[in-house]
Amino acid sequence: MCPTDTGKMVSPRRLTVVQVLPALDSGGVERGTLEVGKHLVEHGHRSIVISAGGRMVKQLVGEGSEHLAWDIGRKNPWTLRFIPRLRRFLKSNRVDILHVRSRMPAWVCYLAWRGMNPATRPHLVTTVHGPYSVNAYSAVMTKGERVIVISEMINDYVLKNYPGVAPDKLRLIYRGVDPAQFPYGFKVGRRWLEQWARQYPWTLDKRLITLPARITRWKGQEDFIDFMAHLRASNPEVHGLIVGDVHPRRRQFLDALQERVSALGLGEVITFTGHRADLKEIMAISDIVLSLSREPEAFGRTTIEALSLGIPVLGYAHGGVGEQLTAVFPEGAVALGDWRGAADKAAVWLDAPPRVADSHPFTLARMLDATLAVYEELVNAA
Repeated sequence: MCPTDTGKMVSPRRLTVVQVLPALDSGGVERGTLEVGKHLVEHGHRSIVISAGGRMVKQLVGEGSEHLAWDIGRKNPWTLRFIPRLRRFLKSNRVDILHVRSRMPAWVCYLAWRGMNPATRPHLVTTVHGPYSVNAYSAVMTKGERVIVISEMINDYVLKNYPGVAPDKLRLIYRGVDPAQFPYGFKVGRRWLEQWARQYPWTLDKRLITLPARITRWKGQEDFIDFMAHLRASNPEVHGLIVGDVHPRRRQFLDALQERVSALGLGEVITFTGHRADLKEIMAISDIVLSLSREPEAFGRTTIEALSLGIPVLGYAHGGVGEQLTAVFPEGAVALGDWRGAADKAAVWLDAPPRVADSHPFTLARMLDATLAVYEELVNAA
């Protein structure tokens, strides 16, 4: 790396990197894609993202990346028509790195890449973002020349379920947050508080407990309802927030959750906010943030975001969330499914809030530098 006149560090060779994923609406994978794209641009590289588009495209392009609106993630045989088109694009743009983050796009990319001249084709990188079902379809995520795994759990998942994968291909790169974006002790602004008060006046003067998670059966909303019913029995001042998107196909599950809230008499105790772009502010005004996923999170980004803000987190101690809590806030670990124990611990914390450490190892800078190092490792070895 060498410095520019502006002081930024730039690799001796300008790379062209293409990241591919289904869409750019919301989620940790999508945010990581934007963060890598911005980092590449800041270091003098060319960043291109291929996806079907979404609400995050404006930010992506505004930060200097290019976007190709290809519906490359649709699980349909017709999606394979992108193979020759992608191959031509990779050749004509002399792409150095093809980085794939999802299974259907990975098949398009892998088949396009495999049919190119090994001497001139880009290097293939895959990121295993979750413990996918173990089958031939998912195996494509292990076919990169380098396979990024985002936690020890995912590292073990790959080695256990795909024994043909050489361990030296794997690179463990935890997801990370920017302490400048999620500063310790962050205080929300007056204007935001006024807007929140107008929209959710019934939450004022309450002790807020937040579950940030999209609405899907394994993310723990059912446990959260039980948690709130138990906690409220001894702490009537609490209010629960379920913050997250609902896919149209999950609407029936959301209806069932709301009916259960009503049946338990918790209609004035739990609020479903839907998607919010201001999750940082919501977590910052919360007393406690929860992670109650019944299946292990590959990483669980909102956990480290809340801890980075200094907000205590209670989470089921498995998967990536368990790894984060062990490293940063072990007192927040709760046995899988023990929502009652979590509620009892929350009751204690409301009276005597625990202190969260003001630093942690899961930083965005570390994640981005490690990702760029993988790209440069491949290019420099060629």
